[in-house]
Amino acid sequence: MYEFSSKLKITAIALMVIGALGIAFGFFDGAGKTIDDAKEVIAHHEAAVAEKAEAAKLIPQYGRKSQAKAVTKETVSHNDDAHGHEDAHAGEQHAEHVLSQMQNRPWAAFFVGLFFLFMIALAIFAFYAIQIAASAGWSIVLLRLMEALSASIIPLGIIILLFLLASAFGMNHIFPWMHAEGDALIEAKAWWLNTPSWLMRSFAYIIGYILFRHIIIKKNRQQDDATDLTAHKKAFKYSIFFLVFFMTTESMLSWDWIMSLDPHWFSSLFGWYIFATSIVSAITVIAIAVMYLKSRGYLEFVNDSHLHDLGKYMFGFSIFWAYLWFAQYMLIWYSNMPEETTYFMQRMEQYQFIFFFMVVLNLVFPLIVLMDSDVKRKFSIMLIVGLVILTGHYIDVFVMIMPSTVGAHWHFGIPEMGSILFFVGLFIYFGFSALTKRPLLPKGNPYLKESEHYHYYNLDHGDDH
Repeated sequence: MYEFSSKLKITAIALMVIGALGIAFGFFDGAGKTIDDAKEVIAHHEAAVAEKAEAAKLIPQYGRKSQAKAVTKETVSHNDDAHGHEDAHAGEQHAEHVLSQMQNRPWAAFFVGLFFLFMIALAIFAFYAIQIAASAGWSIVLLRLMEALSASIIPLGIIILLFLLASAFGMNHIFPWMHAEGDALIEAKAWWLNTPSWLMRSFAYIIGYILFRHIIIKKNRQQDDATDLTAHKKAFKYSIFFLVFFMTTESMLSWDWIMSLDPHWFSSLFGWYIFATSIVSAITVIAIAVMYLKSRGYLEFVNDSHLHDLGKYMFGFSIFWAYLWFAQYMLIWYSNMPEETTYFMQRMEQYQFIFFFMVVLNLVFPLIVLMDSDVKRKFSIMLIVGLVILTGHYIDVFVMIMPSTVGAHWHFGIPEMGSILFFVGLFIYFGFSALTKRPLLPKGNPYLKESEHYHYYNLDHGDDH
């Protein structure tokens, strides 16, 4: 049996306390914003535009026309956010909009950390269900760990529902379609984007995930003491049902919770894109947890071939994520439709460094390091790669949410740091607490012996590790 070490427990609680203080500071600071603060920001922006206009006068004649056009466009549009289209002379209305963006920041920072960790927990359970539905043999020794690491689906799911209820009752302006009037594009989507059905779908997602998790894990645990395979077969059946439910609702929640932050934009690849960033993060967390437990003397039945396979999944899904990232960009760039290109234009202009830096973290670094088969067996290197991948995909979620909610008024400071620390602490606390409830080895699983003696044959070296 695993014992939750006091050191790790204190660390998890400390992360939650420090994170909660950071979150509280963000809301306290955001609530203090006034219309005068917004006007000051607008004035600062106009001054910056004026400087560019002055600089344009010094550009040679052959370049002046294009530069002047760009400056004029910036002066007129003041495209601060994903919803763009504000007139520079909108006066009080524009100032109120900028104020709303500034006050959205603590809510958006909270949502980034919440969504990132919830999707990791959910994807861990989806990966768990995939192993059962595929009758995989190699991963059986990891099933109890995956069960435990998915435990935070329950508290994180409840927090998400409370967050969405707060949004529905007007406590923030994160979802602009809730407050839009006279917008033809949003009104055309009202059959889907209306508050009652949006909330009902969200409750259905969370309740469905929690119930499926409870049923499947219960059946798998019953198999430990069973004399036949009835419980195993039921877990197999329910895992298939769950995967159908998951792949359907995962796309729907990506539309409801992320894409609707900018209701003028759409992408037919977005559900797959969310899945890719979630599953690679989930497998990375499993690998890091394996290395931690091995270092503490647990999981003695897990060998370096199991870690090697996790590394292969990290490598493969990193490529898959990059493919979807590029495919979404390529198709939107090629179609050149304003309601689609605005998504990338804003991120490439206002979030340029981190937008492209995450590609380096999520593709280039894993591609270079994990290409070597033997590297996937080395704990120290795998830990570094895992932390880089998780950082990159946190930035990915950050770039999904922040431009649509706070526009150009983004920072990475106390609210953002507090949010990620709080939810990481919560994830660790619930995950490792759940790990203490059952033996780490699912003794009744029919594929257990195969998993215990699993070895990956390295063709390059001609040996069996």
